[in-house]
Amino acid sequence: MAGKKFKQARTQIEQRDYALEDAVVLMQKVKFAKFDETAELSIRLGVDPKHADQMVRGTVVLPNGLGKTMKVCVIASGDKVKEAQEAGADQVGGDDIVEKIQGGWMDFEALVATPDMMKSVGKLGKILGPRGLMPNPKAGTVTFDVAKAIQEIKAGKVEFRVDKNGIIHAPFGKISFQEDQLVENARSLIEAVIRAKPASAKGRYLKGIYISSTMGPGIKIDVAQLEAR
Repeated sequence: MAGKKFKQARTQIEQRDYALEDAVVLMQKVKFAKFDETAELSIRLGVDPKHADQMVRGTVVLPNGLGKTMKVCVIASGDKVKEAQEAGADQVGGDDIVEKIQGGWMDFEALVATPDMMKSVGKLGKILGPRGLMPNPKAGTVTFDVAKAIQEIKAGKVEFRVDKNGIIHAPFGKISFQEDQLVENARSLIEAVIRAKPASAKGRYLKGIYISSTMGPGIKIDVAQLEAR
């Protein structure tokens, strides 16, 4: 059933590059799922992630949020436990949380840890790593400023990281957002990826950009027009 609807949606997309604004309008028009889908960006980069100096990663707080409030878990000790609770963390603890995660508990979407707890959190690498949930100083999720980290995540902070194929996949809102909200979010995300360009990356950096809804087909974006702004 979905296959037929997907094909039908794809027939409405021309084989050409769209201006970002036009692509967002089209993405909202061809949607067919019954739920409020996530709008997603796929950015193909001219980097070789096998080389450590060409790894692209970073974070951006989207101006219009993600349309959902992330469940944040904090692993901390001492006064930072109370600070995290007051800042609105959904789960807070120390080694007890580490043990819960080792036992299979995963009821959170973002994990923040204080630096002094990273020795314990390090044991969770095999569980958290593949899910992209391992706290990282570059992403601002290993920090003593737990209140700021929680507030940014709740406000719609997106972490992006290039995969082994040189592609970044990241959400930029919900399909039900206003068109201008999605455009603004997408621009913020693309600009953050441009700012994260490694000094060692040679040649064309932005090789291709597509947007799509969770279930919908990809729509190719005119990269030259974006870069010209």
